[in-house]
Amino acid sequence: MPDATLSLPPRYLRTPEAARFLSLSGRTLEKHRCYGTGPRYSKIGGRVVYRVEDLQAWAERGAKRSTSEETGDVVLPAKRHAAIAPYYQDRSR
Repeated sequence: MPDATLSLPPRYLRTPEAARFLSLSGRTLEKHRCYGTGPRYSKIGGRVVYRVEDLQAWAERGAKRSTSEETGDVVLPAKRHAAIAPYYQDRSR
């Protein structure tokens, strides 16, 4: 009988599988990675992988009970955000 106290190793998904898991396109997930707005990821041997737990936690940040609910956490769109990366601020000044 297996020991129930042993935990399973974390499950890792590559970008296409992670995108399907989140119902996003792979390109959208790549953009989130570039802009720093997406879920945590790791690089193993040059390959990008996502832990299932990190994908679930990222998606849960946007959970709400109603449209009027105000929470501190939001899931930002996959675009440039100056608050996250000052490099993306308006540099024309």
